[in-house]
Amino acid sequence: MPDWVDAEQRTLLDLLDRRLSRDPDGPFLDCCGTPYTAAELDRESNRVANALAAMGIGHGSTVATILENGAAAVLAWFAIHKLGAISVPVNTALKGSLLRHQLTDADTAIVIVQEDLAERPVEILDSIETVRHLVVVGDPAQAARSGLAATVHAWTDLLDADDARPSALVRPADLGTIVYTGGTTGPSKGCALSHNYHLTIARQIISSWGRTPDDVVWSPLPLFHFNAISCMLTGTLISGGRAALSRRFSVSGFWPEINRTGATIASLLGSLAVMVARADDHPQARGSGGSEANTTLRLLTGAPLPPEIDQIYRKRFGVSTFSNAYGTTEASLISWLPLGRPGKPGSAGIVNSEAFIVKVFDDDDREVARGGEGEIVCRPRTPYVMFEGYWKRPEATVATWRNLWFHTGDIGRIDEDGYLFFVDRKADYMRRRGENISSWELEKVFHEHPDVKDVCVHAVASEVSEDDVKATVVLREGASLTEKRLCRWAIDRLPYYAVPRYFEFRGELPLSETGRMTKNILRDEGVTLATWDREAAGVSFEHR
Repeated sequence: MPDWVDAEQRTLLDLLDRRLSRDPDGPFLDCCGTPYTAAELDRESNRVANALAAMGIGHGSTVATILENGAAAVLAWFAIHKLGAISVPVNTALKGSLLRHQLTDADTAIVIVQEDLAERPVEILDSIETVRHLVVVGDPAQAARSGLAATVHAWTDLLDADDARPSALVRPADLGTIVYTGGTTGPSKGCALSHNYHLTIARQIISSWGRTPDDVVWSPLPLFHFNAISCMLTGTLISGGRAALSRRFSVSGFWPEINRTGATIASLLGSLAVMVARADDHPQARGSGGSEANTTLRLLTGAPLPPEIDQIYRKRFGVSTFSNAYGTTEASLISWLPLGRPGKPGSAGIVNSEAFIVKVFDDDDREVARGGEGEIVCRPRTPYVMFEGYWKRPEATVATWRNLWFHTGDIGRIDEDGYLFFVDRKADYMRRRGENISSWELEKVFHEHPDVKDVCVHAVASEVSEDDVKATVVLREGASLTEKRLCRWAIDRLPYYAVPRYFEFRGELPLSETGRMTKNILRDEGVTLATWDREAAGVSFEHR
């Protein structure tokens, strides 16, 4: 196969127009129980786009959204792209300094936020010079504050604007979305993703799933994750058929939602799929014989899926599974399992040679022998199938493209048949409940506590899958702080998914001969007899 291949390039607006020409009035999206056709979404998002344009948003402007799944999140996403602007979907759990970093770093011009979360940006907007407008989905009085620099608008006012399609020249290479990823040695970085990148990853997923216009894809994954954008919005524009978006995940609500929507494919994360499989029996999902599912569902997707969980879905529910893929926000699917290709136990599918040249390097960027372990690296074969770099971070972009190869930071191996096996993470980031977590950012927050002298935040094994988070802490002399009080303090300052489950106080942290913290020792020790467990102690909090 040649190293460089000219391939079809499209914008998100091209995809929408193609859907409108083929099926404008058929069901397109069940948005948390409210049905939309493509024509309805097009018309309503035109109104939002024209209202944003009146606020000064144009080509290259950045608009941040702090929204849970719902109509506003979908309409705002389409509207931003119709202006050639850049969408910055923000995790709704962010607050304080972590939220300030993303809004400031993205040069945010407008923030669209739901009313119950409005106080978070309001508290920090005075320190962000670029934000000129704040749009509140709900009661704008929730953002009322004397002297607030940004002008506050009600979302409903945006829906009163003209519904004509705004005229904006958008190219496939233009940026469409900035997605922030957890940093390991510094603050989180924004992955700048082109319009054509959206098309690429959606097509890869469609091919892997064997998705057809007859499929109904259901997912509770939030639209501030690129997974949901690719599967529910872009993917549905390309494949035809319809999607059903749930506001949030619920174990008890999983099968009722599948039955309500007639879903044939469920898009989950591995940890969520584990919860469903291990939940109490769901009679509504089983046939009268008790051995096969009485459901429309044919495929459940999520990674990683432990073998025993995979078998529960296949044998108990009669549902096929898909977890044979590996990718990063920067590089879509580096490995996959196209329809009809057999999988290998433990593999992440085969190398995606259609889009990439993939190799495994040692620490000196020398290719290791087939079957040997090293860092997974890749190069694109076609235009705009990878990120365009880290937003405003040229040094970080150049560093990750060392020797003109994108370095994933992950350890893997490729066997003689081209199957990729993920081995471990090279960096010190963690992943919990589908969220990437920067240990560096968490440690920075804990250092703000006056009783904390030193801290190491690291991963420990989780019984659900992925990681649980542990904070190993050295207190200042004379401090009377308890693990429970420090946990409560962290709950007020961290996203819910990043609050450590485990805390342990020690007299010192393990250091290497050069004085650097050796997290691998703490990771290997895991939960010890001296470890305090938030869940065992019954410390709970609202997932916000």
